[in-house]
Order: sequence, then structure tokens, then C-alpha cells
Amino acid sequence: MKTQADKAHAFRALHERAGAFIIPNPWDAGSARILASFGFEALATTSAGAAFSAGRRDGTICRETMLAHIAAIVEATDLPVSADLESSYADDEDGVSETFRLAAETGAVGASIEDASGNRERPLFDIARAAARVRAAVDAVRALPFPFTLTARAENFLVGERNVARTIARLQAYQEAGADVLYAPGLSEPGDIATVVRSVDRPVNVVMGLAESRLDLAALSELGVKRVSVGSALVRAAFSALIDASEEMREHGSFAFANDAVSFEKIGSMFDSIRSS
Repeated sequence: MKTQADKAHAFRALHERAGAFIIPNPWDAGSARILASFGFEALATTSAGAAFSAGRRDGTICRETMLAHIAAIVEATDLPVSADLESSYADDEDGVSETFRLAAETGAVGASIEDASGNRERPLFDIARAAARVRAAVDAVRALPFPFTLTARAENFLVGERNVARTIARLQAYQEAGADVLYAPGLSEPGDIATVVRSVDRPVNVVMGLAESRLDLAALSELGVKRVSVGSALVRAAFSALIDASEEMREHGSFAFANDAVSFEKIGSMFDSIRSS
């Protein structure tokens, strides 16, 4: 079994090699094992996936529950895992630091921090305060005995502030605060992505699957993107199949959905391959 330090170094190396890599987002231990069986090199948790798997809306999971969810995904495979810590479940910097220390204790080797405030009237922390929160997270993880990869997120596109210049200003502030990776969910236009990549000197994560995905891995790599995640797209795809099957049974009393379902044996073999690796 790889140590946490081994996984941390492997994860950091993915960000340093040429080209982009995909970091898919499982929502439980089973989905993590299936993704690992396909040869992906790292995984990232999804707050939405954690919430949906618990029958909750995104953003309604407490820190303790989220940390347990992260630990279960870390335990499921030998891959590096980066944790979605939302807005760190804390307003003050001491709380942010504590959240990141606890995340490292789950076995995660990276995590993200958002600048969303949770306040409907002012949905984003101002840049100075958001940068101070990033700095608190950075200080916490730099004390660890391995290279924990910290991702700072600019959420302005997701709260309706679709302004690339403001995105860049936020990401540059988080870069100065010490973030290792920068991420602005909601960016989808090639020109906007390329502009952001040129405006910072850290690896950039782009999420695909929030809207129509017109760019593939090769195109994103050509734009200079380093890491590609899919957020809640996988869990939503799985739930879509469940909803379709439920509607068929309820409305038609039929079970044709099972004709296209993956076989019992195939799923079992995927889990066996992870246990024996």
C-alpha cells in the first residue's frame, strides 16, 4: 500500500508533467473503485455527490459528515484523493486552518477552498478576506510532512458574476496567497479559459459537465489547462439512470431498463481488481 506521502508526491507530479489529466469525481466508495479500475491516476471528491448520496441538497452537509465521506473515498483505493471542502465550514481563518488539518488526517493529499460566502446578499467574500482564508489554509498544510496540493476556487461565475477580469483578479490574489492550483468553475469558452491560463503562473483546473461540454481533453490541454474535473456530472448521470428506471417502473410497470444495465459479474470483477492490486 502507498503511504500518504507517496500519494502526495504522485499527485503533485501529475501537475508538473506535460499536458492535462482528468481527475474524475466519485460520490462513494463503489464509484471510486470503478474509476480506479479504469486507470485514472487521481480522484477528487464532490460536495454535491456527498450530499446527493445522503439524500441532501448540495451545501447542507456538515464538516464532520463531509470528512467521514472523504475518508471513505480515500480508503476505497490507493489513488491520491483531493477533497472538496466547499468554503471550509468556517468563517474565520482559525476555522479554515482546522478544516484543512482535519482533511489531511482523512488521508487526502489535496483539497480545495471556495470564496463563496453562503450569504445571499453578498455571495462572495471580498478578495482581501478570501485571500486571507486561502493563506490560512496554505499555512496549515505547509506544516504537513508531505506536499499537500491546495486548490483555490473563484466562484464568481457560479453566482452570476460572469466577469473574466474579476475571476483573474481573484485567482491572482489566491496565487499570491500560496495556492498550488487555481480553479474557476463555470468557465467554458475557450477564449476565456486561455486568458485565465495566461494570467496566472499556477496549474489551472477546469470543470467539464456543468453545461454542454464542447471541449475534450486534447483541446483543454492545448489551451494550457492542467487538470480537468467533472464535479457532480458523474453522480448526476448515475441518478439520471435511476430516475429513468423509476419512471419506467412507476408509469409503465415495465423493467426494460435492466436490459442495458451493466452485469453483476462486471461490477464485481472491477471491485476484485482493485482489492488485488
